[in-house]
Amino acid sequence: MFGTVFGQAMTATRRMNEWRLTGADVLRAEGFSDHPVSVRDGHIVDQGGREIDLRGFCVLPGIVDLHGDGFERHLAPRRGAMKDLGPGLAATDAELAANGITTAVLAQFWSWEGGMRGPEFARRFLAALDAADGMLTDVLVQLRLETHMLDDYADFEAAVSAHDVPYVVFNDHLPHKALAKGKKPPRLTGQALKAGRNPETHEALLKAMYARKSEVPEAVSALAARLAMRQVRLGSHDDNTVEQRARWRGCGALISEFPETREAAEAARAGGDAIVLGAPNVVRGNSHKGNVSAGDLVADGLCDALASDYHYPAMKQAVLRLAADGVVSLEDGWRLISSGPAAVLGLEDRGEIEVGKRADMLVMDANTGRVDATLVGGRVSFMAGEVAARFMG
Repeated sequence: MFGTVFGQAMTATRRMNEWRLTGADVLRAEGFSDHPVSVRDGHIVDQGGREIDLRGFCVLPGIVDLHGDGFERHLAPRRGAMKDLGPGLAATDAELAANGITTAVLAQFWSWEGGMRGPEFARRFLAALDAADGMLTDVLVQLRLETHMLDDYADFEAAVSAHDVPYVVFNDHLPHKALAKGKKPPRLTGQALKAGRNPETHEALLKAMYARKSEVPEAVSALAARLAMRQVRLGSHDDNTVEQRARWRGCGALISEFPETREAAEAARAGGDAIVLGAPNVVRGNSHKGNVSAGDLVADGLCDALASDYHYPAMKQAVLRLAADGVVSLEDGWRLISSGPAAVLGLEDRGEIEVGKRADMLVMDANTGRVDATLVGGRVSFMAGEVAARFMG
């Protein structure tokens, strides 16, 4: 009996994965239209499938988030990570889907800051992600290397190779100003406790890394060259000068994440580099660190992609705010979270609702802006409310 019921359920599931979505405003490469969208075998096709009436809704390309660390709150709801990271990754998957994100790059630190940002946790995270079974969102990983951890380069490179990491970003969060003046770095005690060190040991570590700063440029260049040979995409984080962006471009790091100044963003644009800005910055209306406004850079065409940074809901919210404020049209704004980031990542099979592409889409209430359904490769990763009722027939 169980076998019969299971077989009927599987047959129904196969039918449910073949749809013809009608009546909705569909955002295609050329703009919005009411032409139906058909889905079969995980891709967008010319026609066919069970008809679903989606009048009153918009069908939009799935959101591609190329840098987000919001998953940390699921892996460590309080101080210290959970022993089993699997349930946290499942919760992350659910949050991504509920926010219309169909491709997510989880940005994991490899940092002297320790704790969830330390090398040991990075290895645990990578292993857990490799072992994760049944995640509906297409999840990739970005490793963020603190450049002054020279003694870690070999282990870092080995982790990239062992886990097929496709995207590496170079960070430098060392408190240079304080160390140069011989002063106690800010937030030292809190950082030390987070890393599981006493403050004296932590300060000694920072000073030791700072003392070798002259070795960093050559070491980074060599590491970047080796990673590039593996076809790893490379980026830099928090560029703040024209010269800094030029140095990273010379290393092959052609993605500028969250430039802190207009000058750095303009240098990236002039050099043909991809510019990634934080969606929360747009939603807030300013940077929480006092850096250049992402909204202003978007208005001036200095943005190729928005990223969730630390807050997954900000992706959709940022676009809706930009459109409401008249900074960009909804169509152009949505490209910053769909086809734009897909292009930066070299993912040519997604980012647009086009025949032959993956059926990565979301259904949004045209009046409220609520995400009511998310499809990843034609599979439902999230569905609720009126849309769910219509799909269920």
